[in-house]
Amino acid sequence: MKTFIFSEKESLFNSVLAEMRDVTIQKDAMRFRYNLERLGYMFAYEISKTLSYREEEVHTPLGISNCKLLDDEIVLATILRAGLPLHDGMLRVFDKAQNAFVAAYRKYGRNYKFTIQMEYMTSPPIENKILILSDPMLATGSTIYLTYQEMVQQKGKPKHCHIVSPIASREGYEFLCRKLPQNGISIWLGAIDEELTTKSFIIPGLGDAGDLAYGEK
Repeated sequence: MKTFIFSEKESLFNSVLAEMRDVTIQKDAMRFRYNLERLGYMFAYEISKTLSYREEEVHTPLGISNCKLLDDEIVLATILRAGLPLHDGMLRVFDKAQNAFVAAYRKYGRNYKFTIQMEYMTSPPIENKILILSDPMLATGSTIYLTYQEMVQQKGKPKHCHIVSPIASREGYEFLCRKLPQNGISIWLGAIDEELTTKSFIIPGLGDAGDLAYGEK
């Protein structure tokens, strides 16, 4: 399993992530959504460097150019509703990708304990395709893990799975490293934060990404 953490290197990615964390700037929901889209572009471009390509002749008005074109089939999957802007950003890069959407939420019991409830999933077959599974926040890792398990069981085994999240907790990241297969998985994170609250919210994090993007539930 390979892990890529963008905040460990100096780039404009960190400036966008800083705006998303900023309690004043994030009050502008349009800006928050746009920043999530921008991160989607950046994640997608970096992932594209790991994919398979074929060479084809392209006829221009003046001759022939040998071009390397994407040879993998892509399925972009995200968790509703918070994942939509991030998903849209990656879809602008992988504009021929197929799409999958998962409705899942936390159902709380006593002492802030919760289970992940998956209401529905719509997805094309993913057998031997590149699956890119995104969620803006990776807190406990339970939602991503359950989604991956359900997609593999119902839709086939992907050629490779890329998990994308702008902010992860250390606990959630280590949970996925323990539970997911060691081969055929890559994890792409913006940053890893060290703490979770008793309600499993990331600290410092950025708050509730769904509420910031689309309004309070």
